[in-house]
Amino acid sequence: GVVEVCERLFVLQVIMLSSITELHSYIDRTQLTQELGGTLEYCHEKWISHRSAIEGFALMVKKTAQTLQSFGTELAETELPNDVQATTNLLAVHLEKKDKMKEDLQIALNQGNRLLESINEPIVKDPDYKMNQDEMENLATVQRLLSQLDETEMAFDEFWEKHHTKLQQCLQLRHFEHSFREVRAQLDLVSDRLATFSDVGNSPIHVEHIVQDLCSYEEKACEVLDRAKDLVCEGDQLIEDSHYAVDSILPKCNELRSVTEELVEDMKAKKALLHKSMELHQSLEKAVKWYDEGIFLLASQPVDKCQSQDGAESALHELERFMDTAAQHKLQDLGAIWRDYETVLNQDFRDHVERVFQKQEGMEEMFEKRRVSLKKLAAKQTRPVQPVAPRPEAFLKSPLSSPGYPRDSPKNSPTDSDALHRINFRKGDHHSSSGGRNDCLSEEEENLAVLRRHVMNELLDTERAYVEELLCVLEGYAAEMENPLMNHLMPVGLQEKKFILFGNMTEIYEFHKRIFLRELENYTDYPELVGSCFLKRMKDLQIYEQYCQNKPRSESLWRQYSDCAFFQECQKKLEHKLGLDSYLLKPVQRITKYQLLLKELLKYSKNCDGAGDLQDALAAILGILKSVNDSMHLIAITGYEGNLNDLGKLLMQGSFSVWTEHKKGHSKVKDLARFKPMQRHIFLHEKALLFCKRREENGEGYEKAPSYSFKHSLNMTAVGITENAKGDNKKFEIWCNAREEVYIVQAPTQEIKTAWVNEIRKVLTGQLKACRASQQKSSDQVFQFPSPTTASVNSSSPFKNNQRGTKKGDEKRTEPASPDACLNSSPSPKHPDKGKDAGHHTAISRVKWLSTSSLLQAKRRGKMPNCVDNLDFSSGFENN
Repeated sequence: GVVEVCERLFVLQVIMLSSITELHSYIDRTQLTQELGGTLEYCHEKWISHRSAIEGFALMVKKTAQTLQSFGTELAETELPNDVQATTNLLAVHLEKKDKMKEDLQIALNQGNRLLESINEPIVKDPDYKMNQDEMENLATVQRLLSQLDETEMAFDEFWEKHHTKLQQCLQLRHFEHSFREVRAQLDLVSDRLATFSDVGNSPIHVEHIVQDLCSYEEKACEVLDRAKDLVCEGDQLIEDSHYAVDSILPKCNELRSVTEELVEDMKAKKALLHKSMELHQSLEKAVKWYDEGIFLLASQPVDKCQSQDGAESALHELERFMDTAAQHKLQDLGAIWRDYETVLNQDFRDHVERVFQKQEGMEEMFEKRRVSLKKLAAKQTRPVQPVAPRPEAFLKSPLSSPGYPRDSPKNSPTDSDALHRINFRKGDHHSSSGGRNDCLSEEEENLAVLRRHVMNELLDTERAYVEELLCVLEGYAAEMENPLMNHLMPVGLQEKKFILFGNMTEIYEFHKRIFLRELENYTDYPELVGSCFLKRMKDLQIYEQYCQNKPRSESLWRQYSDCAFFQECQKKLEHKLGLDSYLLKPVQRITKYQLLLKELLKYSKNCDGAGDLQDALAAILGILKSVNDSMHLIAITGYEGNLNDLGKLLMQGSFSVWTEHKKGHSKVKDLARFKPMQRHIFLHEKALLFCKRREENGEGYEKAPSYSFKHSLNMTAVGITENAKGDNKKFEIWCNAREEVYIVQAPTQEIKTAWVNEIRKVLTGQLKACRASQQKSSDQVFQFPSPTTASVNSSSPFKNNQRGTKKGDEKRTEPASPDACLNSSPSPKHPDKGKDAGHHTAISRVKWLSTSSLLQAKRRGKMPNCVDNLDFSSGFENN
């Protein structure tokens, strides 16, 4: 029965239609699609596309959510690293993964938004459009998926922000800990270095060097202290920003504060100690100087003049005036010194104070005895009374020794009694040794002799100290660079650089140790004659030029490696308070010191036999210093392709303002915009003139020196000069190629201009004389220069008829041998009658010195100007 019922239920009536119109009679048009003539908007392909896209989008949303959840779990389980690099790497990896997650999220969001726009497209085109049931369901599904995706993204962003903040704080902490370890180690080094400043010095100069060294190191230490303070501020900022590791940061900040404060206090204490030491040393030096002056006063009072009553009274007044200054100079209370300077008084310093005090008391005792003797002589006497001589045992230091040098050197300095004996009776000593001195020296001559002795003692003492310092550097540093045991402390860049660092210091040491010091010691008793020693060794002293030329390279190398362990270890072994750079400067200071000492000797030796040699020696030393200075400028030239040594000796160098003129054809062409001169540094060599542009360099020390860019050069064989240019007495002209090229040069002063003109004149004169000598020897000579003795000024002299010749020469400027190319002169209006008997000294208003090449050209053409025939280059010229 059931089957029958089912068959009846599922029996369908099938109606065959022959047209769409018949279909409309059975089904309403609103229920039919457009292709069946209905009004229902439906696209099956579009429906299938939307359903496929919605299912794909839903799958993407699900997969994205799962990926974000897995990444969040990974981030939460990550352990924080313990060093900077690992933390940096982890942060970079997590950032990269997070960006990839955000990129996937954005792709899903973009896909959902595009699907939503596709579903809403009919409504956008027709606001009155009503969605069917399928479209409504699709729209709701896409909106739900997009909302789910937004919620997932917001949750991830919130979690990532917390995780990223923690990673950044971890990285900040690791940086802070790394900086703390570095700064703490540097502070320990500063503390150790400050501990080495325990010496209080043995003289004001020594203390000053220690103070300078301390101040120099303080600048470096302040950099470390400033870094420590900055690190403390950085830690405080981390704590203020609620860092998760406050318990780790706070103790480190407190430790840095404590250590820096201790170092600052230690630095102040060291300075105060050194200032206290300097104060006592200056008091001692003042007392020693007062003692020396007192001994000198005792020694300088002539015995014969004290025999008279007036002479004795005068000497007595001198003693009393000197003793009136005791309160300002002498050490007053030994007990007060022990009390006030207890912190700086080590055993050596205490012994030195006691020795100075004993000297002071001994001198006062001698003054008292001399005063008693002079009082007796000042009274009316019936018989002459000899003044009481000071007790020899009261002297502990020679009044002739130089202050500031070793105090306790009995082997090197005579006793004070011997010094007095030599001063009072030097006349006899020199009579027995030289036999050529007068039997009686005046008081002034005796005083000058004592002053010369002072300077000579200083020369010898400093020379010995200089030799010892060089030896110390060579053995303590240079030799250690070849010591295999020290190789591990030496940077690779410093190896095999011994010659660059020390230059020819070994050669300098050998010369001074074996030759110069021994020869200087031969003049101990004859300081006024020491000039001959300098003149004899002047060529040897030129070794300083090489050292000074190498100094910039040496200083650059030192600055690069000054803080390396090798130099610190060498300095520690030598117990030097100053670094190697201070000792590398010694040769430069020494060659400069010689000229100062020679000046002093010359001042006290004006009427002595050796004054001329002293003057020559001083000039020669100044010449070496000038040569050193010139060479330092010469090595700074850049851009010159040739060999500067081929240009001959450098004679002069200096900065000038330069204008240029050029003649081309019949027209004169000046350089454009030359109303403002070029600034050029000119180098005058024996064979060429170099024009360079000065360029200032940034840097320190020798690297701060300027450099010179080479511009052009002139061969001296093709150069001529005009001594006076129009408009300015500081200008002169340098020209060549028959004045086709003219350089108007303005010197800073007229004196500099005169010096340069004279030097160029010497070069041109030398070239002309060499040319004349060469032509005289030539067997095929056609033209010969007259000898200087035949030069004269007569009625046919070009100096008297040059106006006509000059005018003619101006018309033919293309002729290189025209008179104008050689000499343009006219009688001086100030001396109208001087031409008759002026001899070789001819007054001219403007002199042009012809180049050698122009003279040779003129000679070959047989057009040598008469002015050259009659010009005596050995004569002087009076330039107006």
